[in-house]
Amino acid sequence: MTVMSETVARPFEQPAVVRSQVTVPLRFPDGFTAAAQIMTFHGLADGKEHLLLALGEWEQTLLDQGPEGTAPLVRLHSECLTGDVFGSERCDCGPQLREAVEEIASVGGFLLYLRQEGRGIGLYSKLDAYALQDTGLDTYEANIALGRGEDERDYSAAAQMLGALGAGRIRLLTNNPDKVAQLTAFGVDVSEQVPTGVHVSEANHRYLAAKRSHTAHTIDLPAGILPAEILPRETLPAEIIPSHGELLARVDALLPRLRERAAEAEEIRRIPEATMAELKATGVFQMLAPKAVGGFGMGLETYVEVVRRLARGCVSTAWSVGHLVEHVWMLARWPQEAQDEVFAHGPAPLAAATGAPPGKAEKVPGGFTISGRWSFASGVMHSEWALLAVQHGDVRLQCLVPVSDLELLDIWHTAGLRGTGSNDLRTENLFVPAHRALEWNLLAAADNPGSRIHPDPSIHTPMATFLNMVAPAAALGSAEHAIDVFQELMKVRKVKQTTQARQADSPLAQARFSQAYGQVATARLHWQEAVRVVSSSYDRRPVAFTDEERARYRLSLGLSGAASAEAVRLVLTGSGGSVHRLTHPLQRIQRDVNVLLNHASLTMDPILEQAGRGLLDLGLSIPAEQF
Repeated sequence: MTVMSETVARPFEQPAVVRSQVTVPLRFPDGFTAAAQIMTFHGLADGKEHLLLALGEWEQTLLDQGPEGTAPLVRLHSECLTGDVFGSERCDCGPQLREAVEEIASVGGFLLYLRQEGRGIGLYSKLDAYALQDTGLDTYEANIALGRGEDERDYSAAAQMLGALGAGRIRLLTNNPDKVAQLTAFGVDVSEQVPTGVHVSEANHRYLAAKRSHTAHTIDLPAGILPAEILPRETLPAEIIPSHGELLARVDALLPRLRERAAEAEEIRRIPEATMAELKATGVFQMLAPKAVGGFGMGLETYVEVVRRLARGCVSTAWSVGHLVEHVWMLARWPQEAQDEVFAHGPAPLAAATGAPPGKAEKVPGGFTISGRWSFASGVMHSEWALLAVQHGDVRLQCLVPVSDLELLDIWHTAGLRGTGSNDLRTENLFVPAHRALEWNLLAAADNPGSRIHPDPSIHTPMATFLNMVAPAAALGSAEHAIDVFQELMKVRKVKQTTQARQADSPLAQARFSQAYGQVATARLHWQEAVRVVSSSYDRRPVAFTDEERARYRLSLGLSGAASAEAVRLVLTGSGGSVHRLTHPLQRIQRDVNVLLNHASLTMDPILEQAGRGLLDLGLSIPAEQF
């Protein structure tokens, strides 16, 4: 057999031609003037109305561009309405445009004005990104939080425009290495990269620092401007805090990438760094942080819904994020001195927390020394702090310790939830200052030290209500994803020893799908009931639950988890042998849910016992804060 092939030109290799040329006298606000030949084009790859401004002795530079001559000076300038027209100081675009015109006019060359607002995401999205930057995200993180790329610009049309004028060799006026790399890949000979000036203002120095540190822009910033400079600790304007729906939309935009990286999370036994960066960009880690430290001050409903939705992408990620967010909330319950320390660098200090088993504490001058080995430190691979339970005589304490002071034991080799990296921590005779040790009963109570500082309703809620929410939310999200995968599988799968062309046409398979779907609906209803019982307590001061209320929400959470697991079991037993390959998402969901069922918040025997006592008004047989 003979295979025929045909070479097809890539878009930037297709020729573009000049469609019009007009002389335009330019005048800038500072009085500088220049004459430009503005050209428009036919045949540009992206179909946009880009412009080329020919400045100075540009025709002569084209004649001189050979190996021995001076190539034309070229600037690729992406449109920036706010900076170019309105003089916004949030970026350096306006000053760069002004500088470029003068520099190019003095030696001859071209300014390409490219219609790629907001690094290619558009004007409205750029302004949305500005709002996110006001919460503490940098310019790249904000784009990711909107579900867009860090930089979506494509310079293929620019290569076509230069090609239409015969500018095959240029000197490029830029601090951005990506522009050099793209033009070079498109066949343009960039003989020299000429840096632009550094136009720093009070409003844009964080923006410039991010460009320098994140994408290697050649920017020489004045001393004292740090690449990761943080916003001052102050309450965010109300318009900066996302709504419940806006935060969920950011999370939903991450799901395709969470699914793509689920196998990687299992392999490396932690959340991939790319995922952590995207999660931080969404703002999820600060959702429960009080508004006074720059957080969103959101409530239980948003928190558990975020965990549930993340589980539709990757259960390990949902579990880790759920606990890391919860631990930010725990830190906001501490006295002011400890809060000043942990929130000094932003509204979302990441901390692992574990009390299994508790360590031992000895009283010493100025604090305690602690020793122990703690298991199940979920999120520790991404944390700078650890919250450790210790026993001092008859009193249980929680100690706040830098992770760097502890020994991390890499022991998390499990069948499910492998990507959580819930490793062990160990220390011997570690000193903990007094302000970083707090009685557990005081920390767990509705009337905790943080509740005297922050008015945010969630800080006034007993700790156990949040601690029990992560596993059921993750199980429900897992089951919902499993149903979706099963539905798509049934539409294409042919089952052996049956007459139907696809599984979806089998009455028995239809019944199985209905059963699984019904179990998910049951799980969802129980879960919603538990959330309703807890959230309805927000208006009380202090927040407190009767034994009957505690029994109701814990029973609903347990039954939700059981129904989610049954839905997954029905899906797996009806999906054939191929789904048990390690590359298939259903087998990972099954393993993750099986591990979730062993968490204390979903272990049914003690839940049924204590819930029965509470519902029958017999009184719980264990302390209420332990249930």
